[in-house]
Amino acid sequence: MRDAKTAERLAALQKELTCRRLDGFVIPRADEHQGEYVPKRAERLAWISNFTGSAGLVIVLKDRAAIFVDGRYTIQVREQVDTSLFDIRHITNEPPEAWLAEHLPKGGKLGIDPWLITADAAQRFRAAVQQLGGELISCDSNPLDAVWPDQPAAPIAPVWPHDLRYAGRGSADKRQELGAKLAAQGRDAAVLTAPDSICWLLNIRGGDVPRTPFALGFAILHQDGRVDLFMDRRKFPPATLAHLGNQVTLHAPDAFIGALDALGAAKAKVIVDAATAGIAVSDRLRAAGAAVTVGEDPCALPKAAKNPVEIAGTRAAHRRDGAAMVQFLAWLDAEAPEGHLTELAAVAKLAEFRRRNDLFRDFSFDTISGAGPNAAIPHYRVTPESDRRIERDAIYLVDSGGQYLDGTTDITRTIVVGKPTAEMKDRFTRVLKGHIALATAKFPRGTTGSQLDSLARRPLWDAGLDFDHGTGHGVGSYLSVHEGPQRISKVPNRIALEPGMILSNEPGYYKAGEYGIRIENLIVVQRDPESEMLSFETITFAPIDLALVETSIMTPDEIAWLNAYHAEVREKLLPQLDEATAAWLQTATRAI
Repeated sequence: MRDAKTAERLAALQKELTCRRLDGFVIPRADEHQGEYVPKRAERLAWISNFTGSAGLVIVLKDRAAIFVDGRYTIQVREQVDTSLFDIRHITNEPPEAWLAEHLPKGGKLGIDPWLITADAAQRFRAAVQQLGGELISCDSNPLDAVWPDQPAAPIAPVWPHDLRYAGRGSADKRQELGAKLAAQGRDAAVLTAPDSICWLLNIRGGDVPRTPFALGFAILHQDGRVDLFMDRRKFPPATLAHLGNQVTLHAPDAFIGALDALGAAKAKVIVDAATAGIAVSDRLRAAGAAVTVGEDPCALPKAAKNPVEIAGTRAAHRRDGAAMVQFLAWLDAEAPEGHLTELAAVAKLAEFRRRNDLFRDFSFDTISGAGPNAAIPHYRVTPESDRRIERDAIYLVDSGGQYLDGTTDITRTIVVGKPTAEMKDRFTRVLKGHIALATAKFPRGTTGSQLDSLARRPLWDAGLDFDHGTGHGVGSYLSVHEGPQRISKVPNRIALEPGMILSNEPGYYKAGEYGIRIENLIVVQRDPESEMLSFETITFAPIDLALVETSIMTPDEIAWLNAYHAEVREKLLPQLDEATAAWLQTATRAI
């Protein structure tokens, strides 16, 4: 059935494009900070297409439209988006540039909102349009906003200090060190557009977006360690203003443009991050006379390599989170065979166990709770309409996490309710073998995550199988559960893994329409205690379902790893559990 509301919105935007003499317009799933989570005001992609995934892109032309998603969302997009209104494309295999080459008119004008498109993305679109003799137009205002009558206001959630006992290092120290690095590089300032960088640098947290304690705004870090911060003053209670100190000056958000112009007038040498800054920032600086280097956010690597206090905090958070997970898994094991549990009921129960912790502040993302065929959707989000019973002899997948004051967690467990098929056991065990291969890897300094990615895929590749998502993402310290710049993925990545970086280890397998498997722990890069190499420390503790393990295709070393891991799970978690749950855990982690 045709989606009448979406058709009406699409027609309104196409009419607005005609009024502006544009042949098309690009709508990314991004705000001015390029974050995964965006405020309701910036949910433009969902408003125009009904697609609610965390990544994607829509291009609207006068007579047609297309939506581009990655492998995580190929099933979800077809369930949510009216295919009579939008062409569905895999963003890697069928990139936007190729679609534009086929459908944008010769000499066409393609509009972008320069605050929502990075320099790299703008260059790709410009090249594609120029191939057609056309022009890429930076719009002064967003055409979609002009036809969104009830667009929400910008968020003004309170900003609070992040205590030094969790941050591990004072803001002044961070600012002075990074300022000195700017000076050594011959740069006068860095423009910070990523909210996690600003929150980390200033030791503040906020609540402007779901599931992540971000305070949205912009900042300029000067080489002497001073910071100009551009956020709504209404967000700042007196205690937070005092915390900022006299080297951080708070300005209204609309003063940001003037500050960029002032840098230009001073002929300042400025660095702008290629990954998180809209092209509007660098364009404005250059137009005003600044010497701009589009490079890397100076906060990104120091933030990624956690200090000892942050590492200790995330270890503690994972032990408490592990206890909540075990309570949930024990409850699930008792209740699911009765056949009355649903995906939403499981979400609510897991939330109940996590909320009992005093340091718990939120979930790190909306829990993925997938039963049977829904587990085959890597980023499935259960709704009242899709809520499915957890049935016997079927797989249930739960991917969830918590935001604690001392750390951010993310864990996936795949459970069989009843008896698995031989195929399920084979696929699960291949995923487990890949997980173990990555967890036990030793590698020299300078190694990137993309160089390690195949370790997690090899057991699946041996059977002609694979998974269409990354193997590991970076994780913040009471910040974003998906944090760069490090990652483990097929996609080339030049960021070397460094001690203190936290990543996920989450290979999977998905059989569309039947079941999905993923095993995820978080790991910390460490100096290997037995060599000059680097290795990983696993910091997530919860049982791996032994009913799905096919030991005949495992090596003795892999079995030894699983037994040792389960012994550590017992050591870390048993003291936190009641007698009945402790007994369940003893059985769930028995040696095999």
